[in-house]
Amino acid sequence: MGRFFKKIFSGVREALSDKDGARNEFEDKKPDALRNEIRMISGCEDSQTSADVSNVSGSGFSLPDPAGRAGGACTSTLLSVLYADEQVPEDDLSFTQVLNAMRVNLAEQGFTQIPQLTSSNPIDVNADFDLVPANATGTRRAVMIGINYVGDDPGELRGCHNDVLNMKKYIMHVHGFEEDNITILMDDGEHDSPTKENILE
Repeated sequence: MGRFFKKIFSGVREALSDKDGARNEFEDKKPDALRNEIRMISGCEDSQTSADVSNVSGSGFSLPDPAGRAGGACTSTLLSVLYADEQVPEDDLSFTQVLNAMRVNLAEQGFTQIPQLTSSNPIDVNADFDLVPANATGTRRAVMIGINYVGDDPGELRGCHNDVLNMKKYIMHVHGFEEDNITILMDDGEHDSPTKENILE
């Protein structure tokens, strides 16, 4: 899934490499789908790979009641940072602070991957990091996708399904999402498959 969004945003990077008028040129040609607020935290730089963690309830993650032991290092670190931030509601973290906290956490545990932040529109990275903006109205909905590449040898992963379930628990308990408004797509044989058709639907 990260590769899909990286491909979409590659045009952003290319356009912004030329600072003289390139931003305006890209904005003029930007597809309508990218005019919405799309933000992505990817697990690493393009030249890196994201790691799995064998036990997200231990070591430096300590997720509350995690779904299974395995998980992605990026998702587990993000949740660890966000749960800690919820304990100090009067001191909200900015986008920059969340990203830096993730990088420090991963580095302290020996991971070399460097999480990245990408946005379809310019944002103030010093503004508060909110999965749900304060001015958001209406029903809160989420599409959550976990792909372990089941049966792919030697490429099968272990933590993507657990990442989805851990993130689902977070948005329900902290941000008030209702389960009926959360669509889960996973290649686990139990949920709808994460096909292109199901994702776009």
